[in-house]
Amino acid sequence: MSPLPYQSAHEELHFINRSGWLRAAVLGANDGIVSVASLIVGVAAADPSPTAVLIAGGAGLAAGAMSMAAGEYVSVSSQSDIERADIARETAALRDTPEEEERELASIFESRGLSQATAALVARELTEKDALGAHVREELGLSEVHAANPLQAALASGLTFSVAAAMPLIAAVLAPAGQVIPVVVGATLVCLALLGALGAQAGGAPKLPATLRVLFWGAAAMAITAGVGRIFGVSV
Repeated sequence: MSPLPYQSAHEELHFINRSGWLRAAVLGANDGIVSVASLIVGVAAADPSPTAVLIAGGAGLAAGAMSMAAGEYVSVSSQSDIERADIARETAALRDTPEEEERELASIFESRGLSQATAALVARELTEKDALGAHVREELGLSEVHAANPLQAALASGLTFSVAAAMPLIAAVLAPAGQVIPVVVGATLVCLALLGALGAQAGGAPKLPATLRVLFWGAAAMAITAGVGRIFGVSV
């Protein structure tokens, strides 16, 4: 009878597999809320007319969403190119100098606390099973969880930017005459608090520090932009 496949008696819930898309989503949403709200507040401080505010907010949403998506795609694509190049070099090294690569793998395990004999045995068995996979994981520190995905990052960032940026723009549209700045600021702070809490929830992290962090920097951005608009009387 063949042995049963190994199953862990204790399965833990981890959130690290969400780190790629979650980082892009939180970054996109936070940038969407803060940048468009700051733009609206800055313009309203210089020229509170509804036309100027709506044009600035709409332009900021469209330009920002495309910029975030393109920026994420280019950035993560560059990371992906580096990963593929490193894997190609590792493949060549395993082909040309397999013994040296196996010794290098064993030295990695030794540095992590295994004895020399155990490290050599582990390196031998992993090399026989999947040499490239072992070196990619242990030497390069790459895995499917951390592999760069440019399209996923671009879509997550661009979509969340658009949805989040629409919140202060809607608040500006619904604000009573002469109350654009306080209404947008209030709505933005509420959205930022929700974003911080939701991002922490999705990543399994404490909610309060994440919420306070996004509130502080969002409020600072709006305050600085409003100050610039009032001092210079120009849209920024």
